[in-house]
Amino acid sequence: MGLMSKLLGGGQRSTGDYVELDIDDFDASANAVDRQIRIATISDKQDVIPIKDAVYDGDIVIADITRHTTTDRTMEHISDELKQVAREVGGDIVQKDDDQLIIAPGGVSVSREKLEN
Repeated sequence: MGLMSKLLGGGQRSTGDYVELDIDDFDASANAVDRQIRIATISDKQDVIPIKDAVYDGDIVIADITRHTTTDRTMEHISDELKQVAREVGGDIVQKDDDQLIIAPGGVSVSREKLEN
């Protein structure tokens, strides 16, 4: 199971899939970040509002667009709206497979090439 499947809810999980981390083991300055990677689910048009806000604030959003509750026409409208946001902020937007959109703010580009082992 890949990282994205684990993050966005695909497949079965067990307690062995997770490692408990002690926050004290990490640098405290890491809390003062400029950007975050945000995870979202798009079920209808109203779910786009917090995604747009996050991208305008400079965050990267990975959105699950599984079409179980939307029509194709609605999905086209949502995609167009998010493309417009990416253009406005000088960012980037990519659809990964049929179930994810990655929307990045200005200064961040999403590579269209997979990493090789």
